[in-house]
Amino acid sequence: MKKTIDYGTLMHRAMRGLIVDVLKQVEREGLPGDHHFFITFDTRHPRAQLADWLRERYPDEMTIVMQHWFDGLKVDSDGFSVTLNFGNVPETLYVPLDSIRTFVDPAVEFGLRFESAEHDADDDTDEDAPMETDADAPRHEAEIVSLDRFRK
Repeated sequence: MKKTIDYGTLMHRAMRGLIVDVLKQVEREGLPGDHHFFITFDTRHPRAQLADWLRERYPDEMTIVMQHWFDGLKVDSDGFSVTLNFGNVPETLYVPLDSIRTFVDPAVEFGLRFESAEHDADDDTDEDAPMETDADAPRHEAEIVSLDRFRK
């Protein structure tokens, strides 16, 4: 049994669930009103699927825009595929949910940011380090997400 509740993992799972719900609604009904999405994802993710030329152009991360033209949006519990237009060349991408770094809908000033795997790995403790008791455990401040940077 764990000694602590992993709120960070639970929060990320809930936020990714929100993205799935939103994208499934768009899959069924299309984008309503002025809604559109900027989605940044890790192109190095082992399950990310994109054309070789796109992976070469964006070796670390890529931001896609779902707004005026996109086709074939298919959402599952692990990610989504979509065909986008890159210079009049349609390309189909598969974006795993756990590769998403940011999800922003500027029409309503909404945004989510996920910490990268490298950041999470840096936070891991060394197995040879002495065990901490609850009284010795470091206290962490809550992460406050500001939407100001996404405002027009």
